[in-house]
Amino acid sequence: MDYATNVKILKFHPEKCKGCLECEKACSQVHFKTNDGGEKSAIRIHKLEKGYTMHVCDQRGLCLDMCPVGALTRRKNGVVWLDKDTCIGCQACVGFCPIGAMRKADIRIEPFKCISCGACVRACPEKALELVEVKIANIKQVVYHKLGG
Repeated sequence: MDYATNVKILKFHPEKCKGCLECEKACSQVHFKTNDGGEKSAIRIHKLEKGYTMHVCDQRGLCLDMCPVGALTRRKNGVVWLDKDTCIGCQACVGFCPIGAMRKADIRIEPFKCISCGACVRACPEKALELVEVKIANIKQVVYHKLGG
């Protein structure tokens, strides 16, 4: 099996963000076919006293070892992926994620996360988001095994 060496991750430019949340709406369209944003978005934009910050999966892969059924893998493009058909909805990955980026929505049993699809990047009118390619070796973190490469 060929293992990915690079992965695209989201980069946030807070100085450009105006807090319109179009990124969240685009993400919820990808995951839930709705423009609700918020709890149905894998990307979250938070207002600070001055400006905004972004909260999203960084594709480090710490969750890969936490799934008891192997529903989490690293795909050929490097993205940490949740296979909804394999997932049993135990939420171990949600509880374990050290940055809280594995999301849970009440309308379905399977959790969800950023898949680096770029919908949020395309939706941002201020160009505050971009997908950047990084070497997995520079970001990968492993808990027990080396699942997913």
